[in-house]
Amino acid sequence: MEFMTDLSPQPRELITQISGLGPGEAFIHRNIANLVVNTDLNVMSVIEYAVCHLHVKHIIVCGHYGCGGVKAAMTPKDLGLLNPWLRNIRDVYRLHEKELDSIKDEAARYNRLVELSVTEQCRNVIKTAAVQQSYAKNQYPVVHGWVFGFQDGLIKDLKINHKEMLESIQKIYNLTEG
Repeated sequence: MEFMTDLSPQPRELITQISGLGPGEAFIHRNIANLVVNTDLNVMSVIEYAVCHLHVKHIIVCGHYGCGGVKAAMTPKDLGLLNPWLRNIRDVYRLHEKELDSIKDEAARYNRLVELSVTEQCRNVIKTAAVQQSYAKNQYPVVHGWVFGFQDGLIKDLKINHKEMLESIQKIYNLTEG
């Protein structure tokens, strides 16, 4: 059983097809713009259940190019209830503003923001106690970041270095003790 967080509007069947897993072999959570927000009890519960009870070995955060949530986050207007949710993507933009602003092509800039957001969401998964404690004990789960391209049907592996990312956050987010 593998755990994937997939935020694209594609059907579950497509996810199992592109991953090579059979029906029931993937535990899937979906939301707008592939966000892993620590105050979202739904995603936090899904991660804990997948890690602590299903003992998944891999967690895949899978976004997609052309993501409407990312595009909405880059719209400078009030989007009502979406504002606090999309703020998380806007914060990713803020963290990488110099790089993103240097990309003149709007579609390329959005696609790069999708990649950066998936990377940040992988980091958010790694920040969870369930993932850190299981990894310390079992050396799994390992977190991966993917981006699906509807145009070409290809998955780009962002080559997240789980161990390196874990070590980089543990000065502040170490939840393996106590």
